[in-house]
Amino acid sequence: MTDTTIGAVLACVAGLIGSVVVYVGKRGENGTARFNSQVDQIQEERDGLLKRVAEKDAQIVALQQQRHDDLVRITKLEIEIIRLGGTPTP
Repeated sequence: MTDTTIGAVLACVAGLIGSVVVYVGKRGENGTARFNSQVDQIQEERDGLLKRVAEKDAQIVALQQQRHDDLVRITKLEIEIIRLGGTPTP
């Protein structure tokens, strides 16, 4: 084998190795892009769920306040019934 033939063979081998590296790198890039897309979708879904949870928490607080107000009103009415000589029902 001459030096020219060895050089040509080495150039072909280097080209093949370069092609494999580019192929593997592109697959990794595509995988990373898909992963980033899924992460973005999950974060958007999480943000929506956090908003819904905050709304539900506000509703719970409002209902708890309403329950407290109702219990105060019921207690006042029971006191008034007792004051007027009646017996409050359980």
